[in-house]
Amino acid sequence: MAFLSDAINRIKPSPTVAMTGRAAALKAEGRDIIALSAGEPDFDTPEHIREAGKAAIDAGHTRYTTVDGIAELKRAICDKFARENGLDYTPDQVSVASGGKQILFNALLATVNPGDEVIIPAPYWVSYPDIVALAGGTPLIVPCPAEDGFRLTPESLRAAITPRTKWLILNSPSNPSGAAYDAAQMKALTDVLLDFPQVWVLTDDIYEHLVFDGFTFVTPAQVEPRLKDRTLTMNGASKAYAMTGWRIGYAAGPVELIRAMAKLQSQSTSNPSSISQYAALAALTGPQDYLETSRAAFQRRRDMVVAGLNDCPGITCPTPQGAFYVYPSIKGLIGTVSAGDTTITDDETFANALLDETGVAIVFGAAFGLSPHFRVSYAASDDTLREAVARIRAFCEGCRRD
Repeated sequence: MAFLSDAINRIKPSPTVAMTGRAAALKAEGRDIIALSAGEPDFDTPEHIREAGKAAIDAGHTRYTTVDGIAELKRAICDKFARENGLDYTPDQVSVASGGKQILFNALLATVNPGDEVIIPAPYWVSYPDIVALAGGTPLIVPCPAEDGFRLTPESLRAAITPRTKWLILNSPSNPSGAAYDAAQMKALTDVLLDFPQVWVLTDDIYEHLVFDGFTFVTPAQVEPRLKDRTLTMNGASKAYAMTGWRIGYAAGPVELIRAMAKLQSQSTSNPSSISQYAALAALTGPQDYLETSRAAFQRRRDMVVAGLNDCPGITCPTPQGAFYVYPSIKGLIGTVSAGDTTITDDETFANALLDETGVAIVFGAAFGLSPHFRVSYAASDDTLREAVARIRAFCEGCRRD
């Protein structure tokens, strides 16, 4: 449509939202659907956080706040970064927004000019390239195959950097692969970045607390303090505290960048929900035992799903270090024909046939920039996951080579 802007035509709808919507439509028609396509904890927000939200309403905290966050929450975020990441920030270096996605949106639109390149390791969260494109920049996708643990290597990073590179977006643990960088792996990347002072780092740490098998989380500015002045460290309440609907993301970085992000937010949404901010304050300053409880539950589910998928003919499923996703390969199924007579030509046809024939909704790997894979969210009950894996196994066993 000629009426629409060039900017809106540069982006596409979120594939994860599209698959979740298709599953919901089939369920509304009466189909027996298991939706493993959405990325959110299935647990309730902890009670003390819910109570803080209710108390905020009763206390009259229902009006506009400072555009990028109340002072109490900014201070709590500074304390969190110091306590958990060894990073010292002041409140004027902190931004609070309506979810982590708005933090990314604000940062990229405030800094990216036409022709600027943003390095994005693949597989990536589906929104990264589109936000870059909306800002007028060029997403530079760097494949990170399973053989490299779905992690960016120092050699690949160095080869991808050009004089036009403005940002590296790094997500650890990763959506969709669950891959994470230990201290040595992160230091190898930050050593490369020290050679390129024009490149900034946007680190998406939203799954920080969901790491398994004793893995120790690190973030770039923690590993290499010399990068702190060109790093935006982003996090949020959604995944750690089961607060996806509350819409609170936050970040810390250089004052000039934070001010620019606040300027943009002042002309878009203004402040995040006042009630949600007080709930997030309770999340960061209150009891933290929920984090270990949820982490243990997700590790148990991970182990069950990985084992079950590796029993499926044609599927190979690596064991992720964190988050609540697995990213299996369907290389062994390419070229087969399903029981419903669909030829599996790629991961998208696999995902659609799986949904049509078994009622299991997953997201195809091309949406995340690396095929032939698919993403399963194991943020669901044990019984649901067992049934989903059984259906996937039956589907794979029914595939044949003509």
